[in-house]
Amino acid sequence: MQSIHELNARYGVGHKIHFSADLNGLVTLEIENPHATAKVALQGGHVMRWNPRHAEAPVLWLSDQARFVAGRSIRGGVPVCWPWFGPHSTDETLCPHGFARVVPWEVVEAKPEPDNTTSLVLKLSESRQVENQWPYDCELVLTINIGPVLSMALTTTNHGNVPFVIGEALHTYFQVSDIEVVRVLGLDHVEYEDKVEDYMLKRQSGDVTFNDEVDRVYLNTQSTCILEDPGLRRRIIIEKSGSNSTVVWTPWERKAAEIGDLGSHYGWRSMVCVETSNVRSNVVTVEPGSSHTLNVQYSTESL
Repeated sequence: MQSIHELNARYGVGHKIHFSADLNGLVTLEIENPHATAKVALQGGHVMRWNPRHAEAPVLWLSDQARFVAGRSIRGGVPVCWPWFGPHSTDETLCPHGFARVVPWEVVEAKPEPDNTTSLVLKLSESRQVENQWPYDCELVLTINIGPVLSMALTTTNHGNVPFVIGEALHTYFQVSDIEVVRVLGLDHVEYEDKVEDYMLKRQSGDVTFNDEVDRVYLNTQSTCILEDPGLRRRIIIEKSGSNSTVVWTPWERKAAEIGDLGSHYGWRSMVCVETSNVRSNVVTVEPGSSHTLNVQYSTESL
């Protein structure tokens, strides 16, 4: 495990790139550049915050009751779901959405770029916990660029001699003014599995709007999505590649009450998840000697 002193000695650049640890030992990286500020937890390779300078409100939502402890996922920001999505297919005692979001990651690179953005490369740390749940010889690397646009690339490389199948998602929580006034564009006519109705297969008609719990996997779609928020007078543009599914989720009041770290009583009204993913029938087979990369870019514009 890299110590705070080692991390700052090797990668620190004053207040621009600075590592620290809280009382629970959670190591985070604060980034500041002319375009944006950000905060990343090394547990889970988890982008907790990204605030472009021009944005009047946070882009990513983080629960006011998020738990910052070892081995627990952080509610909000961009959790990395890998190498499965949802419950494990054969062992429900294993961490839902995979172990990548609750184990340490190593810093491979952290540096300012000539265009005044900041690049960060993290690698999933090897451990007995990982080996016990995932017996394949592989490497998982997350590349992040922080600027007026937030770019993330999750690359799985198979170093072994047998293929394996991964489910994956960047489970991104977005800050919104009010869930009932926002809409998601870009999924019209796309088939989806509706988890609220026992994964019934349906087809989207028009924009995605919200007046109750929504938990959907949109299948076979590479489309850009736009989260339109008249309350905050902005659009969040979600461009992706290497992804064939998009998950849209909001818990609504009843489900939110069952989730202990979702935040204050009406915290669910100020968030929605639009997740770049490869899940359900869109899982990915990674052949020996090959790599797969899931890419996403987030940007904002005025409405």
